[in-house]
Amino acid sequence: MAINFSLSKTNNSHFAQVIGSNQPKFLIGKETVYQQTKHGLINLTVADGLAYDAEKYKKEYKFWAYFIAPTAAAESKNSFLCLNTYDRAKFTFGFMQYAAHVPNGDFVRFFKELLALPNAKEYFPKIVLKDKRVFYRETTGAMTQLEDDRTTEGLMNYLNPSLDNIENQELICSARFVHWAMNDAVHRRLQVKIAVEHFKKNMQSYAESYNLDGFPAKVCQIICDIRHQGRAKSVDIINAINTRGNFELAYNKLLQLGQPLYASRISTVKTVIKKLSDTGVFNKKYKQSTNEFV
Repeated sequence: MAINFSLSKTNNSHFAQVIGSNQPKFLIGKETVYQQTKHGLINLTVADGLAYDAEKYKKEYKFWAYFIAPTAAAESKNSFLCLNTYDRAKFTFGFMQYAAHVPNGDFVRFFKELLALPNAKEYFPKIVLKDKRVFYRETTGAMTQLEDDRTTEGLMNYLNPSLDNIENQELICSARFVHWAMNDAVHRRLQVKIAVEHFKKNMQSYAESYNLDGFPAKVCQIICDIRHQGRAKSVDIINAINTRGNFELAYNKLLQLGQPLYASRISTVKTVIKKLSDTGVFNKKYKQSTNEFV
């Protein structure tokens, strides 16, 4: 049975409550304006039990649970409820801010895995998986494909019809994601699974592009974070790590990429890496042949 929400607004904050339940209302997101013309929601709520903690996932993902931690802190302060609907992606969700505008990207993969869960019909009764693609099913039974190898425009428009206003459809879809993440540990574990898979795959690619075999974990992490955010080009990364094996110099040069515009983010990543290094967790090197840190 589908979960339905009543919507309310206080000042610039939008809330939802499950109809027919005693559950309290919860924050969907706060209104924000981006680049003067783009309107949407933002949710950076960090709550107990709803924030990423590498220690809780180390048994399953070992070192990779820690490797993604600096970027998670920078992206969302580790919040599994992180939401934004105001930029060109139209809909971004999760502690790693999975973005809906990339065909076959992290959001699409994440959403498909969510749709395979038993309770998916409770949250998205009209969205189905068919032939490994996301479809919208009309009440008549007619099916409309929302994404393929070239575009996710249909999916983006379903989740968030426009950036001109905050529509009811945008609020409902946002409420569904936030409530699902709040109330289902499987949802949160899928966020982590997708993040680890994404970073492992990226490391294989970056290792080939930048010859990272034998590089310290902290240098590799900074490179992954730079590419995840997109704050520097490959040529800048190559120049930064061209230090004839002086990894500390390479690390410090990588930290300068994106300064001063992204100083706050870089500081967050650096702080988490230092904490993990001080405890000995990050004292590993990348082994390209196995795509692992040893």
